Amino acid sequence: MNKRKLIIGSRGSELALWQANFIKKQLEKVDKNLEIEIKIIRTKGDRILNKSLSRIGDKGLFTKEIENELIKGTIDLAVHSLKDLQTELPDGLMLAAVTKRYPVEDVLIARKKRTTIESLREGAVVATGSLRRKAQLLHLRPDIKIVDLRGNVPTRINKFLESDWDAIILARAGVERLNLKKYISSFIPTEKILPAVGQGALGIEVKENNKEVIKILQSIHDFDTYVETAAERSMLKSLEGGCQVPIGAYAKKESNGLYLDAVVASLDGTITFRKKMRGSSAKPEALGKKLAKDLLRAGARKILSDIKSNG
Repeated sequence: MNKRKLIIGSRGSELALWQANFIKKQLEKVDKNLEIEIKIIRTKGDRILNKSLSRIGDKGLFTKEIENELIKGTIDLAVHSLKDLQTELPDGLMLAAVTKRYPVEDVLIARKKRTTIESLREGAVVATGSLRRKAQLLHLRPDIKIVDLRGNVPTRINKFLESDWDAIILARAGVERLNLKKYISSFIPTEKILPAVGQGALGIEVKENNKEVIKILQSIHDFDTYVETAAERSMLKSLEGGCQVPIGAYAKKESNGLYLDAVVASLDGTITFRKKMRGSSAKPEALGKKLAKDLLRAGARKILSDIKSNG
């Protein structure tokens, strides 16, 4: 029997390739008749490293070039960190599968083990490329000085080791997937800093009419993670917030419903609106929209319009 060939489109960073290879192995385990190759595609976000993400603009920053190849048919599926995938996909493309989620929290990497946000010295210098982390960190510790940090996970850690900064913040999933756990000083609880929408999960994007690949992907689709991230993505879409807006969210499916916790913060962290709401697991998008409306009514609308007008 001839093998069915599939081509995965992926960014070229170590983490992106770990993710693409993870999906490759999962699919090959399920179907021995698959022959899968990975095609590396450079995105705008990979090419421009001398500007902060918020200054480049975020529509499809890490996905557009990969999506173009999907549309052309040169690849069969695209593997993304779900947090990088915009909430509105190009015509003809769909999110076909979401993988089981890894722990979602951010981690602090500092000079000493067990250093926490609270135990950092007065006026400590912390590096991050994320406005979401910056705003929530400044809300907790207004004395901290933030510097911008770009690059893939190992690059960021190396920059930190060669710097005089006190700490950096990264996503736990990326650090641990690349076997760099030894650098983690402490886990940051979601009660203190909410993760990015979709953090910890992988999203697999395909052409809507590629029924064969959609069917294959159902074997690695995690329904609970899909429900949780659907609520988060719906809230983000309703707030019209992209990756470069200080919005954090975390949804958790429990036996008595779906809980969604979300925050919108001003860039300097002085104003934050945070709300938690329970809804139906059967209607995750409705919960996301409802919580977004609540946040906008509470005052998040002004924060978001101020950020857009100053962007």
